[in-house]
Amino acid sequence: MRVMERRVAVVGVGCAGFAPQTADLSYKELMFEAATRAYEDAGVDPRRDVDSFITCAEDYWEGFSIFDEFVPDQLGAVLKPTCTVSGDGLHGLVNAVMQIQAGLFDVVVVEAHSKASDLLTYEPLLRFAMDPIFTRPLFKEPFNWHPYALAGLEMARYLYDTGNAEEHCAMVVAKNRTNALTNPLASYGAAITPEDALASRPLFEPLKELDVAGLADGCVVMVLAAEDVARKLTDTPVWVLGMGWATESISPEIRDWCRAVYAELAAQMAYDMAGIRSPLKELDLVEVDDRFSYKELQHVEALGICAYGEAGRLLEEGVFDRDGELPVNPSGGSLGVGNLLEASGLYRAAEVVWQLRGEAGRRQVPDARVGLAFSWRGLPTASGAVVIFGVEKEVGA
Repeated sequence: MRVMERRVAVVGVGCAGFAPQTADLSYKELMFEAATRAYEDAGVDPRRDVDSFITCAEDYWEGFSIFDEFVPDQLGAVLKPTCTVSGDGLHGLVNAVMQIQAGLFDVVVVEAHSKASDLLTYEPLLRFAMDPIFTRPLFKEPFNWHPYALAGLEMARYLYDTGNAEEHCAMVVAKNRTNALTNPLASYGAAITPEDALASRPLFEPLKELDVAGLADGCVVMVLAAEDVARKLTDTPVWVLGMGWATESISPEIRDWCRAVYAELAAQMAYDMAGIRSPLKELDLVEVDDRFSYKELQHVEALGICAYGEAGRLLEEGVFDRDGELPVNPSGGSLGVGNLLEASGLYRAAEVVWQLRGEAGRRQVPDARVGLAFSWRGLPTASGAVVIFGVEKEVGA
């Protein structure tokens, strides 16, 4: 078991935006608002107390290159160490933890955001991300596939191999969209039934319109600190117990279309570090990427919460409900909150932190002590990251 020799805690979280469109705010204003809230939550002054800043951005989403050159002003990071992680926000959080564990810094800020409403070419960008030799030709003349066709193909193979059904995917949609009704940050909360999801417009068999998370704008900023500093800043530190990350092949032709191998590898690394042997029994809640409904089932199985082909049955039994044995996506997930692009994973982490601090309001999971956040970068990637968080039990608990 790998032990985290220098303990790291989340001491502050801030969010801004969280709407299908934020036409009145630039990405810089979203970042400034989220950062201000995070610093207030942590009780820090970025100019005085923060040692390093990490922003998570993909230049294609931003529309220009060298994105970190445009970050310092709104984060209070001028003339401070700043870098960009070209990946999901959870990858950025992992990098922040490593900077602190290495002894380089005591307090690190990580930021991730989405300004999806500014994207006029979302579909072409997904096409451009495909392998230029083997895959991209399918998305050009004369075939002109939509990128979501890949999700439809993977969904069909996953359901065939595992025995999970389209009805189970529809139940995921209904659960998460309903959970989102109690989340003030969610853009897509709705009283959806499984029948509604099954009857929605077909896209790429068996993928349907309600199986796909809608895009949303938003920014998440998180403050992390070494143990000695964290205990001075807050009475409710949320500790990073374990973390892992992995990338499978970018080429759909050679990767597994049933198992999310990237999630398996990342989870095993995180469980080993946290000393977790039975995730279903030892975790109190899980936030996983569900930007396509079947992905929640696939990821739950890959995380070792149940065997392959068992997620649908456990879903039917209510195990993954908010009041079930192991709540999955009590926030509403991406299906309910919205697809936040590179901020999706950091929001998963923020939700776990709020749950462990007992600050999740009407969506609060009772007695939550250990939670897992998992991110997937979305099509066409096979990259994932896992972070396990925990809080100390009260005396006598």
